[in-house]
Amino acid sequence: MKYYCNPINVPYRYQFNMDPRAHGKLQIDREAADPSMILFQGKYYIFASMNLSVWVSEDMVDWQSHRLPENLPLYDYAPDVRVCGDYVYFCASKKGEVCNYYRTKDIIRGPYEEIKGSFDFWDPNLFFDDDGKIYFYWGCSNITPIWGVELEPETMLPKTERIELLTGAPYERGYERMGADNSEFPRSEAEIEQMYRGFIKQSGMKEEELPKQYLPQIKGMFTRQPFIEGPWMDKHEGIYYLQYACPGAEYNVYADGVYISHSPLGPFTLAKNNPYSYHPGGFMPGAGHGSTMRDREENLWHASTMRISVNHQFERRVGIWPAGYDRDGELFCNQNYGDWPIAVRDGRFDPWSEPQWYLLSYAKPAKASSSEEGKEADKAVNEDATNWWSAEDSRSGHWLEIDLEKEMDVRAVQINFADDALEIPAPGKIGGSATQPRYIEERELRTRWKLEGSLDKEHYFMIEDKSSAQTDLPHDFIVREKGISARYVRLTILEVPYDAKPCISGLRIFGTGRGEKPEVPVYRAKRSRDGLDLTVSVDGKKDAAGWNILWGHDKDKLYHSYQIYRSVEDIWGNREAVISKRIGALVKSQDYFVRVDSFNENGIRKGNVVKL
Repeated sequence: MKYYCNPINVPYRYQFNMDPRAHGKLQIDREAADPSMILFQGKYYIFASMNLSVWVSEDMVDWQSHRLPENLPLYDYAPDVRVCGDYVYFCASKKGEVCNYYRTKDIIRGPYEEIKGSFDFWDPNLFFDDDGKIYFYWGCSNITPIWGVELEPETMLPKTERIELLTGAPYERGYERMGADNSEFPRSEAEIEQMYRGFIKQSGMKEEELPKQYLPQIKGMFTRQPFIEGPWMDKHEGIYYLQYACPGAEYNVYADGVYISHSPLGPFTLAKNNPYSYHPGGFMPGAGHGSTMRDREENLWHASTMRISVNHQFERRVGIWPAGYDRDGELFCNQNYGDWPIAVRDGRFDPWSEPQWYLLSYAKPAKASSSEEGKEADKAVNEDATNWWSAEDSRSGHWLEIDLEKEMDVRAVQINFADDALEIPAPGKIGGSATQPRYIEERELRTRWKLEGSLDKEHYFMIEDKSSAQTDLPHDFIVREKGISARYVRLTILEVPYDAKPCISGLRIFGTGRGEKPEVPVYRAKRSRDGLDLTVSVDGKKDAAGWNILWGHDKDKLYHSYQIYRSVEDIWGNREAVISKRIGALVKSQDYFVRVDSFNENGIRKGNVVKL
């Protein structure tokens, strides 16, 4: 069997962003987002924003990066890729300029035939229906909707007028609210106007000096209305599933919702299971702006965007999860323990399979060769990708070691490299668009390290040696399916890009403990008066490392989850405490059922289902 662990293990490229909102400061980060994942001629392909490349796999586990031809708009966002017969069609976003389409019979070598477009768009999605008709969907804004139109098959020109298909409703759908854990309602018109006037004053410009076409977007920055974006259309048993992303890429609650219809251009109604892709907790949250794909065995998968958003708002990664349609045609995505190892089995498999390995490294003692103040070794075991351990300097040979406190059966290790704020010039000319100028790193960089294990901290054995690697994999994943016995796991870092100080946001160790599973959790669940929030209070017993809160519109369809952990301080202090978690993702008109499961390094214990 093969395994992967989110975020997926690929060479994410560095971006050198000259964001106008940063007042001229160069912001450097890695980015990949908005994945289009397809099966074409027996292989799997992922196209993601700002990577100059396509990732290719035979098995959805091992991905290889290949540069794309230069005539494609590689600096345009949200590449949309769909298969039609012998061709793969490609397009990407550019507001204010007409966007073209491209097609090819050979994804890596090309050539890509250009098909002239006739209008500009953002976040595009082509859909080829089984009757030969072509439809096009687009939209990325908190002031305009998702649009749809039918295209002429030969010319790709619009055949119908654009139709407004869906808009946001954050007072009805909690998951469309902006902010951490969907915590922010839209602002009033008076608040918006006050903030807009403050922006004009701070910028030192007069209102009449601003381009009129940008005024709605500028005011839109202050509305706290959700971004409704990233459409993707699928068809299943005669039903059209129009998927969309919300409320914003920088939030832990970036999600994909879905509407259904009997017609490709609607009218659409909100599906019962929403948002169907939602991963707000765990090590690296986010599961919005994605795509769904059937593999060679007809299993359904969903790829979408995960977020870090520290060095730049759009510091992002790509995750993949099992998905499917249930007996009632509800589209779902299994994101339980969504950044733990996921098994890829041969043939048809159950998308709700439980994890086989558990997290062993959470809150365990960690030491390092040196640490920058405020970025000590414990940051590598706190299951939070937004902070990290950093060495004091950039010398080769710095090490980080985790003590599992007893001999463990180790099956996998994920090594998550992070980036401190880099202060280096862009290696090339800043390009891109006027609103999002940037340079994407062209060179192939290297990350080198070695990973060792020990039972006694005196005698070490090699787990994996990448001291001569020619790859740059910031989320490398090492599997030992038969298991190795170790108490100590040590990572020695030999080389990172740009000779920077090595930083690790997560040295995550997975396997099976040799103790007891936690007890069935005791919890209380309450719904808010406006119907949009769920608050769960759990009796935080010492035998649990954390809890998975599940909810859904049917007691047998608990399709949503939020994974939380006991605090590191409570674990270190050997304390019990009540843990309260607010979840702001409910739909006002929907009834809900809730269950809380407990987990530790030895396994998962399911709780009891209650109706809200």
